[in-house]
Order: sequence, then C-alpha cells, then structure tokens
Amino acid sequence: MSTRFDPRSLPGGRRLPATDSGFDPDAQETPDTPHAGRAMVVVVDDRVGGRPDTIGPLVTELLEEEGFLVGGVVGVAAEEAEVRKALETAVVGGFDLVVTVGGTGVGPRDVTPEVTEEILDQRLPGIAEALRSSGLTAGAVDSIVSRGHVGVSGSTVVANLAPSRAAIRDGMATLCPLVSYVVAQLSALDEL
Repeated sequence: MSTRFDPRSLPGGRRLPATDSGFDPDAQETPDTPHAGRAMVVVVDDRVGGRPDTIGPLVTELLEEEGFLVGGVVGVAAEEAEVRKALETAVVGGFDLVVTVGGTGVGPRDVTPEVTEEILDQRLPGIAEALRSSGLTAGAVDSIVSRGHVGVSGSTVVANLAPSRAAIRDGMATLCPLVSYVVAQLSALDEL
C-alpha cells in the first residue's frame, strides 16, 4: 500500500521544517532496500511553529539510524482532536510506526496518553514500562513520570515519548529494537 501522507490534511497540522534526513517522499522504494519500516513523528506542543523545532530532527535521526524511513514530522497543538487526527492519519496511511513526543505528563493539556489509548487495538504495556525503567536509569525525570502508552492500532505501532532530549535519546534506544520485533510480527501476519 503506497499512501502518501500530507500533514496539511490535518486540522491545524503543520509540517515542521525539513531536516537533512535525505528522505524524499516521492522516491520509489526498491525491493532490495532493507529497512525496519516506515515511521511518522508527531510532536505534541502548543508552541509548535513559534520556535525552531529541535525534537522532530532528533527523533528522525534516531529512527533513521535504526533503519526506519521517516515519512513525515508533524507538529500539533496539545488538543485531543489534533492529536487524534494525526494518529489516525498515520494508521490509515499505513505507517509501521508513529512516535509521539510530548503531552505525556500530568498537566491539564497533557492529553496524548488518553487519545492514544482510545485508538489502540492492543496495548503493549511491557514496552511502555521498559521506556519508564530505562528513563529512570538515564535520569530523565519526565520519562519516569510519563503516562505514555505503546500499542498497536491496525498494523501500526504507536509509541508515546516524553519530550526531553534525555527521554527521547534513551527512549529511542530502548524502543527501536522492541518495535522492530513487533513490526516484523505484524508484517508476517499481513503476508498470511
């Protein structure tokens, strides 16, 4: 399935500035190109667009190091409707993985976990707990108190990360090998 994702289709969705990731959304994949899957990054932050994005490029770089093709980085406000639309667009778009960053704390606008839980078909609580546990080791306080979820919606893995650089770096190191395993399982089911 080759569905193109356009973040401008999201209500309030904004494409964040392009990175030097080298990803060309119009390029055709060759069958010989091994990769871990297609990924999308959703930055949940009310200040998106008001300052340079440093989160999207960091997550993109870490995903690409693990072999994922990043097909989009989208910034949305911390509003349930915007977060839901971004997640649903990634699922319908056939992405293997969507990583949200932000909105996982205890503030009144931290709605990412609630929205994520609503769209999940299956939860993967072990991976979410592994993210919190590794965050404790790394000293990433926002990762430790994160209410984020990890699970599967359709055939897309959805993972919520806390927004600090330490939480992102540590979380991606923990998340990517585990998600690669889940994506491989889901791909095997699709081939049946």
